[in-house]
Amino acid sequence: MSETRTRFAPSPTGFMHVGNLRTALYAWLLARSENGKFILRIEDTDQARYVENAVDVIYATLKKAGLDHDEGPDKDGGVGPYIQSERKNLYRQYAEQLVVSGDAYYCFCDKCESDDSEESVHDAADVCPCCTMDPAAAAEKVAAGEPHVIRQRIDRSGTSTFTDAVFGEITIENKVLDDQILLKRDNMPTYNFANVVDDHLMNITHVVRGSEYLSSTPKYNLLYRAFGWDIPTYVHLPLIMGRDADGNVSKLSKRHGSVSFENLVSEGYLPEAIVNYIALLGWSPKSDREIFTLNELAEAFRISGLNKSPAVFDYAKLRWMNSEYIKAMPFAEFAAAAKPFAGISGTFLEAQWEKIAALLHSRVEVLSDCAGMIGFLQAVPEFDLTLFVHKKSKSDIENTRTDLPLIREKLANITEWNAENISGALSAFAAEHEVKAGRPMWQARIAVSGCAVTPGGPGEIMEILGKDESLKRIDAAIARW
Repeated sequence: MSETRTRFAPSPTGFMHVGNLRTALYAWLLARSENGKFILRIEDTDQARYVENAVDVIYATLKKAGLDHDEGPDKDGGVGPYIQSERKNLYRQYAEQLVVSGDAYYCFCDKCESDDSEESVHDAADVCPCCTMDPAAAAEKVAAGEPHVIRQRIDRSGTSTFTDAVFGEITIENKVLDDQILLKRDNMPTYNFANVVDDHLMNITHVVRGSEYLSSTPKYNLLYRAFGWDIPTYVHLPLIMGRDADGNVSKLSKRHGSVSFENLVSEGYLPEAIVNYIALLGWSPKSDREIFTLNELAEAFRISGLNKSPAVFDYAKLRWMNSEYIKAMPFAEFAAAAKPFAGISGTFLEAQWEKIAALLHSRVEVLSDCAGMIGFLQAVPEFDLTLFVHKKSKSDIENTRTDLPLIREKLANITEWNAENISGALSAFAAEHEVKAGRPMWQARIAVSGCAVTPGGPGEIMEILGKDESLKRIDAAIARW
């Protein structure tokens, strides 16, 4: 049995969409699950869409995601180059070979594709007049330097059937296929031609890609057969859908939220959590388990677990999964990762970061939540006095007016300012006045934070703020009556 070889062949056109990342992930998992090779190839034939530094984004994304490649532009495996523009000179010979065999022809029609586009003005129903041109006459025009492209010759009668590892047997009517361009005027191949040639020359055994390429597969197979090459195993993946605020489902796009790996990371999602979540968008393990390390995914992954149905990207589920990863992080790692998101750089709170991080560690779902959860530490937000009303602890506006000055006095007498002593003083106040301990706890919390929900209780909050700032905030609350 031959070695399993998969590839990820992104175009350097910008950020890494989660759909692209899922394709890379499944190709990597398939290779690793079968002790095969995972190849990185850069498909830059469409120079018009090339984005500067996009290749660096691809490398950085794969590294953060943990998807190491065995061969690629930086790791020669003997079948390179692994950048299509650097392979430009080899495609012409293969296109010419198809012309000789009658499986392709020269097209001299008015320019029907830009220098870098793969689009054709010929619809599938059209018959290009060049396809019936005398081969000798066509060769003379080429020799004379007349601009031309090379098109695949398609027999539009009958049907084409192929087998996909996910979708099973697929039959497509040949009348919907067009004489696609294989080689453009600038001698650059189109994606549809280059990927067939490169996959063969790089010994790719399994082609993992999105289901949008299902309809093009018969054209690829015709090329394989014309060359006499083995057809790889196709693994087409279901679409990733997004759900809008009204519950409508459509193909995942920016209107649904962040759709790039880079943006999700910048919002505070952990790379490991993103990868874990994306792995479950179209693949199911044989259990209800949801949390996997990358190595555990590789051990569990089987093509048979891939689904035909589109998967819906659920941001709420991603948040939950991310929160599980955050909770499992060693505290020091969490504190280091969360600090840039906290918005405390250059403030008095920076010295208190470890205490703040300890309060956030079990409460944060996404790292970008940090700033909003602790914003009150930098300044008390405006709040209505009705916030002091808390039925369970029997706190209301009137008894708060009476209690706060006495609470302040109790706190002012603390000599060693820490959470334990602060909580002790509030409990002592409750005992002395024969009220529930929750009453002074709630009143103090609202006075110093202006928030009904805070990470940590009044003792932890006031320890972080310090005695002077805490008393100052209580004084400000008292002054509102």
